[in-house]
Amino acid sequence: MNFQHYIDDVVRSIGFLSRIPMPGRFFVAHDGSLSRAVRAFPIAGLFIALPSAALFATLQAGRADPMLSAMLALGLNTFLTGALHEDGLSDTADGIGGGRDRESALRIMKDSRIGTYGAVALILSFGLRAAALAALAETATPTVAGLALLGVAALNRAAMVWHWSLLAPARADGVAASAGEPEGGATLMALASGGVLALALMWPAMSLLATLFAIALAAGVAWGFTRAISAKIGGHTGDTIGATQQLTEIMSLSALALFA
Repeated sequence: MNFQHYIDDVVRSIGFLSRIPMPGRFFVAHDGSLSRAVRAFPIAGLFIALPSAALFATLQAGRADPMLSAMLALGLNTFLTGALHEDGLSDTADGIGGGRDRESALRIMKDSRIGTYGAVALILSFGLRAAALAALAETATPTVAGLALLGVAALNRAAMVWHWSLLAPARADGVAASAGEPEGGATLMALASGGVLALALMWPAMSLLATLFAIALAAGVAWGFTRAISAKIGGHTGDTIGATQQLTEIMSLSALALFA
């Protein structure tokens, strides 16, 4: 593996998955394809989540209210990602919940306006994640809690790649379609690195068996959601990729709260 190419992929992945400014030289003459760069999604997830994890750990070390710490950490993370994944969850919920068929679902998902399904999905997403983080703060040390958040970030970015790779694009002109299809080797590397990082970073918060169960549970949710999306619209979109991140993050944090 060419190390410089991997660094390029990490930087491009951070630029794609967040609003964190990246040096322009990494994007000069780049065609926008992420087919190879997806291998770096789990590592990019670590860097993106690092400020939020550090904030959460620092607030807990200062004995701040757990729910306040959780909401501030989620707020910072949402700011850094530009609510990219939350937008995907909301649009997907509106499309799948309100669309009678494939065409109407895709049309609703492309509409920038938020509907009832999307609003409920966002409320549940923030509420469940905040409650899980607050519960984690009650049982884990600040350092262990911060590391666990990084493990979750790596895991859910790997889940995005998996969902992306399992389905063909539902729209020929969508963001995901223009970014290309994940290469087989890049997908395997993303899944392997995401799983290893999640295991190493979440393990200090709970037993090995519980950690493996949490990873398996997140994988099951990603697979089940992928099957449901395939049945409804016949392929992935940028929104469904973002929704995969949200669903696996909710499940991973919930597992940490229950088993830590």
